Amino acid sequence: MELNTLDSAIAGCLSGNSRIVFVEGPAGCGKSEFIESIAERAEGLGATLLRAVGSPRERSVPLGALRQLIASAPADTLPQMAPAEPATLVRVEAMQEFCAALHRLSATTPVVVCVDDLQHVDDPTLQYLLYAARRTRSARILLVLAESLHEHASDPVFSTELLRLPHFERVRLERLDRSGVAELAATYQGLPQDEDFGDALYAISGGNPLLLRALVEEYRAAPAERRAALPSPEAGGPFTQAVLTCLHRGGRETVRLAEALAVLRDVGSVECVRRLLGVSAAAASQTVHALNAAGIADGCGFRHPCVPAAIVHAMEPEARAALHRDAARLLHSIGAPSPAVAGHLLAAGEADERWGVAALRDAAEQALADDDVAQAVACLTLAHQACDDDQRTSAIKIRLAAVTWRVDPCAAEEHTAEPLAALRAGRLVESHMPALARLLVTQGRVDAAAEVLERLAQTRGDGSPQAAEVMRGNLLGAQFGHAAPAGSRAMVAVSKDADGAATVTLTDSAASRPAAGMWAVPTAAEGEPAAAAAERFLQTAVLTDTTIEPIGQALRTLIHGDRPDRALPWCQSFVEEADRRGAPGWKAAFAQAQAVIMIRQGNLRVAEEYATMALDCLPEKNGSVFACAPRSVLIYTATAQGRHGAAARQLNHPVPDGLFRTVYALGYLRSRGFYHLATNCFHAALSDFLEVGRLARRWGLDRAVVVPWRTDAAEALIQLGDRQQAEQLVTEQLAMGDARNARVRGVALRVRAALVEVGQRPRLLAESVDELRKYGDRFELSRALSDLGQAFQAVGEPARASMVTRRAWHLAKECGIESVRERPVPGHHARSVPAQEDPLWSADPDVDAKLSDSEKRVAVLAAYGYTNREIALKLYVTVSTVEQHLTRVYRKLNITRRQELPMNLQLSMAEIA
Repeated sequence: MELNTLDSAIAGCLSGNSRIVFVEGPAGCGKSEFIESIAERAEGLGATLLRAVGSPRERSVPLGALRQLIASAPADTLPQMAPAEPATLVRVEAMQEFCAALHRLSATTPVVVCVDDLQHVDDPTLQYLLYAARRTRSARILLVLAESLHEHASDPVFSTELLRLPHFERVRLERLDRSGVAELAATYQGLPQDEDFGDALYAISGGNPLLLRALVEEYRAAPAERRAALPSPEAGGPFTQAVLTCLHRGGRETVRLAEALAVLRDVGSVECVRRLLGVSAAAASQTVHALNAAGIADGCGFRHPCVPAAIVHAMEPEARAALHRDAARLLHSIGAPSPAVAGHLLAAGEADERWGVAALRDAAEQALADDDVAQAVACLTLAHQACDDDQRTSAIKIRLAAVTWRVDPCAAEEHTAEPLAALRAGRLVESHMPALARLLVTQGRVDAAAEVLERLAQTRGDGSPQAAEVMRGNLLGAQFGHAAPAGSRAMVAVSKDADGAATVTLTDSAASRPAAGMWAVPTAAEGEPAAAAAERFLQTAVLTDTTIEPIGQALRTLIHGDRPDRALPWCQSFVEEADRRGAPGWKAAFAQAQAVIMIRQGNLRVAEEYATMALDCLPEKNGSVFACAPRSVLIYTATAQGRHGAAARQLNHPVPDGLFRTVYALGYLRSRGFYHLATNCFHAALSDFLEVGRLARRWGLDRAVVVPWRTDAAEALIQLGDRQQAEQLVTEQLAMGDARNARVRGVALRVRAALVEVGQRPRLLAESVDELRKYGDRFELSRALSDLGQAFQAVGEPARASMVTRRAWHLAKECGIESVRERPVPGHHARSVPAQEDPLWSADPDVDAKLSDSEKRVAVLAAYGYTNREIALKLYVTVSTVEQHLTRVYRKLNITRRQELPMNLQLSMAEIA
């Protein structure tokens, strides 16, 4: 139909009948292409073509479009427009002269006058065009005017007067429908022809021909390996550039409204846009309709998310920030949700202290509920910058530190500097002190926590400067999150030692707990075994900022108990959850717990892997004290495996300020002492171990299941020749309640064996082996077995010595101790025998299925070098029974002597009854 109108208009012009064709349509829907078609046909028929294009920037230039028409005409055929005063620009005489010249030109050849983007043409030019339209009825002149739908010329008389002319004809261009989009897309090669692809083209472009072509070209230009099944334009690509072009051709008001809609996003509406821009409802509604007609918008939203992103990105930074600021104020005034308000405040980079800070804090909590830690941190950071109240800024910083711990422990530690400074300056209110103390305890910074508690005691002024009354579970937290019964009261007692260091304990009628709070390992909770209470808590625990430390305490309770392997599934579950929720700080904490479990099981290689994972979760060049925990594991495992160079490299990392005022110092000092002991720096080792003991006592963490510093120091003292002090420390450790722990007792017995007469050593070491085998620490077990082999050799039992030493060798090798790789298998004089060739490893792997429980008990003890009589005494059976069991074991395993009992047999038994 449009082409028929075009042909008819040109034919009428050639025959001497002037025509006026008024083309209107949404931006990008073919108006300029329609004019171009007229121009091409007119030039092909020898007509004179006069062209002009309106522009928003030239709209204020009087007669700017008319001068374009004159410039496109043959030389000296139309009068030149000399500069004149505004009042004389549209003199009748001047318009008559222009019209007469146009008639003279049409007498020679048909004249086609094309004016595109009429809505941006200056008013004086419009009057010239209207004057010419009225006086060209019998001339060979075709006047073609194109205007964007909903964007009309500023002179309302112009379009009305055109309607009154008999030779006027209107052409309305529309967007393509779905079938039209499919038909146009079919003309392009290389496009999928399925229905889903066509629907996507229509949904994104809205049927706008210009946008459709840009979308198709962007899809075709993408590398084949990166093309999606459906078109997916990107901000800054050809499609969004075409959208921006359509907007700018619509004028400044269209651009402003599109910017407002892009900024408001999902909460955009005509009313919101009207209030945000300060325009009339009619103007806002008209522009929204124009965007919909062009296929750019759908209602008050855009058809594709890349469009608003491109619009906002194209704005000047200052204008963008101002619009976001105004949008935040508007949304706050109409009661919009805090996250929506906060999003605009963040984009603006500033917030009103009166209401913006509250909105940001509320939005941060909602972001945390959705595990959007980055958004929460951004909200709290801006709230802190905008707040000018000292107390509120401290509260925000404390909360920011707790939230940041999820992703960056170093940053979390740094965020506490401000509230601590406020505390020391006397500006921190009492209500914020418990939260700060709890946070510092969570970070392991017990000295700083003691300082806060001491100030809290002084502030509350209960008659004693050394104590403050707090509710149990409200400050340091009850064990595994269990609150104390109503009415129970706890006291925080602060005292000074000889060095002036603060020691803090939380006491009540039921228990006494240190300022280290949840770092202490309980022995019982609410009348039930601690491990049972821990597992019961973990079964219902939900990982949050407030439960992260009770969960950590529950895991530590299991780890430092008799069965650390029970904590492993929980750690793995929490690692996976932290990873899924985008919390690398939490993931690092649980990976570190897994590393400790592996150390206690003697699995040094896997411990190293978990510690490395924990470090990898932390930002590069992280200077947090927490980072020293996995680094301590790496020092310990490298030293235990004989890789002293690797341990030294870890020790060369700078130690963060304040490390030795945190619980992480215990592990770091112990690992460093272990390295010094292995490298014959015995005095340095002793110094480190004694410092571990001093800090552990000071913080109320002196538990052998956590840090067995007494036996560590005793080993250093033995090397230094001070056997009396070593004996005193070992005796002290064996007298502690923790000596019931198999690992603690096993290590202590191994160290004590070095302090007794040679003849007494096998008995103590055999008992040590029993305890460590029950616990399952293969590394410590290998050390005890090695010492037992030497003891057997010293008392003249070389056969038993060889058997036990070989088992120690294999255990050490399995733990990853590299030094044993260079030594031959004990009992072999040639080069080292591969594990799979050694008789200890060549037996049938399915021994468990072949042996009864009684046979396995006897076989395990025999494999560890026990005589038949010793086995009989240990199992409360006769020697004859032992001999019969061994005979059946040899037959079932196809071996002839106890030296051939396989390693996988002894590893299959976690405990001997």
